[in-house]
Amino acid sequence: MTLTDLLPSLRRSIPDPLDPRRWPARTTATLDDVVIEGVSLDRLTGWCGTPCVHTCDAGAVIVARVEAVEERADGALDVWVDAELHRCAAFLGEARLIGRISTRGDRRIALRPSADPVPDATLPGDVRAGDLVVVPCADAVRRRDLLR
Repeated sequence: MTLTDLLPSLRRSIPDPLDPRRWPARTTATLDDVVIEGVSLDRLTGWCGTPCVHTCDAGAVIVARVEAVEERADGALDVWVDAELHRCAAFLGEARLIGRISTRGDRRIALRPSADPVPDATLPGDVRAGDLVVVPCADAVRRRDLLR
């Protein structure tokens, strides 16, 4: 567990940590963004729309927009995004919000559409339609592979 897991209000002053084994080299987290080799993923979506892909030497990072959120009977959330994430080797457990700071505690989520959603992934409990979710991938990904 990290400090931001224990006290989500700290997200206003320190970024959630990234797992360096899952993210490309030279990736840094800010309070409300992920920056790879100087490229802001939040700004990248302004230029490219979503879903968008930033390809790196050792994989890629996908940015998708949340289309809908549904609460399940078990308390987890189904988070529907505009990318077909099952078509890539995404590390869904590393999903994170960009574009805004949330101080809500994390909730279990399943990112969809996906053939095998990861029910133990987490996002802040106030995730909502319009939010941007960024996910690292093990392999290179083409944007056209993510489109429905």
